[in-house]
Amino acid sequence: MARMYLSLIGLSLIWGLSFVFIKWLVVPAGVWGTVFLRCLAGAVILLPIFFVKRRKQKEKQPLPYWKLLVVGLTNAAIPWGMIALSETQINSNTASILNATTPIWTGLIGFLIFAVSLTSFQWIGIIVGFIGILVLMNFDISGLFSSNFVGVGTMIIATICYGFSSQFTKRQLSGTSIIAISTFQLLVGTVVGFIGMLLTEPFVISELFTTEVLLGIIGLGCFGSGIATLIFFYIISESSPEFASTVTYLVPATAMIWGFVLLGEPISYNLILGLMIIFVGVFLSSRKSKKQATALLKSAS
Repeated sequence: MARMYLSLIGLSLIWGLSFVFIKWLVVPAGVWGTVFLRCLAGAVILLPIFFVKRRKQKEKQPLPYWKLLVVGLTNAAIPWGMIALSETQINSNTASILNATTPIWTGLIGFLIFAVSLTSFQWIGIIVGFIGILVLMNFDISGLFSSNFVGVGTMIIATICYGFSSQFTKRQLSGTSIIAISTFQLLVGTVVGFIGMLLTEPFVISELFTTEVLLGIIGLGCFGSGIATLIFFYIISESSPEFASTVTYLVPATAMIWGFVLLGEPISYNLILGLMIIFVGVFLSSRKSKKQATALLKSAS
């Protein structure tokens, strides 16, 4: 599990910074232009890796294209569009905090749609993690619901998509390689982002050649959408959708840390205390019952 926790922390650092990159990109590139650019940059990184690995396979199994399309829509195109749209109305910290509801939706969707039974420890972990988020917010919940649907509502749509995608991937794509899932997810996002951009407002290329925007494209696309996607699906395949989704508990804390480093925002006592509570929540939510642990050992032997 040590490797899983390190992967989780690394993923949270990348995705915490992604909210800053989205803020830099959404004005000059637009909502769907942001999706298009981040997915295209990520695909450029992963496509060569996918082709190399595919060429080395002696027996090439056919890819489940419709299932990859579902994941591409629910884990990239739709949620990334909704997050970019949200950040036109709310700040990046608020977006990252709302993003932390993903584990709740993952558990509920797993329970309601995929017949997943969660242990008491997992439910307690979700609750403890959410308490940590409240501490980070200084228990000021009213601030999240003061805007209209575009902002809070669109972020909730994004988190529901993430929750469904995690459960769907675990059950429908367990035999598909991580690199294939990640690559096709970005390709789907690129196509949807391009179509959405053409139907709404195409970006002006000359406005993209600034330091912030270029850093945003590289960081959000290559790291946030490329490398981080590989890490995320690695955690799902080696652990569980519930454990992978708990990364969103850590993202608000890392987003605030990046805000301090890049924007000079102060780190409060709420951040430190909330981060400690969140780690407890992640630990509890990743615990398995004796029955689950026995089944896992049998499947591994």
